[in-house]
Formats: sequence, structure tokens, C-alpha cells
Amino acid sequence: MCKNHDCRETGCSCPGGKTERFTQPCLLLALRLKPSYGYELLEKIMDFGFFDGPPDPGMVYRHLRKLDEDGFVSSTWDTSGTGPARRYYRITKEGEELLRDWIPFMERNLRSLEKFLQTYKQTPAKKGGRK
Repeated sequence: MCKNHDCRETGCSCPGGKTERFTQPCLLLALRLKPSYGYELLEKIMDFGFFDGPPDPGMVYRHLRKLDEDGFVSSTWDTSGTGPARRYYRITKEGEELLRDWIPFMERNLRSLEKFLQTYKQTPAKKGGRK
């Protein structure tokens, strides 16, 4: 396991990166698929594969509040069912635009990662290691 984070690869010792930076586009995409409430969103964004385990609920709710304050999502309370009220979130037109703005960044990173992996796989390992 990585020293700095939970890694999906057994025995990995890479420093890894902060996948939390993808929380915003994950939330926006999940809401584009279906308006949802917080707990449902926590489950849905795990499906996108950026998190090694369940995302921190506090972090997700902070993102949702900020997205709501900035007009990228709207929210309403549903008190109709049994149990506690649920705050439902829906992506707005501005949120659709913000999600669209994330795509070139993700495409660039995807191309860079593919190029890196291709180069790594085509380069034979050197014997001996560092001196």
C-alpha cells in the first residue's frame, strides 16, 4: 500500500495524487444523469473510479454547498416521505457549462497518461537500479 494514500495496486509505493480534485466534475456528471440527494450522490460518484474507497461525506457536502452557492446546482428540500427531509440537487445550465469546461482538461490528462504508459511499456527495464 502507498504510504501517502490508499492505492488500488497491491504493494504500490507511488506517491499518488489527490483524486479529490475530481469531486466537482463527478458531482456535476452524477447530477446530469439524475437529480439526487447527498447520500445517493456519495454512492454514485464512487462509480466513476476516482476514489479508492467511500468519499469523505464532509468534503462532498462542502462541494455541493459551494456548487449551490455559485449557481452550478440548485437544491430543494423534500419533506414528503417518511424519515428525515432530503435535500435534492439538480444541475443548472451554468453547471452544464462548467462540466463541459472540465472535458478538455480531462482529455489532455488522458492523452498524457496514455502517452506515459505507452512509453513505459515500450521501454525495457534497466538492470541494477540507482547508484
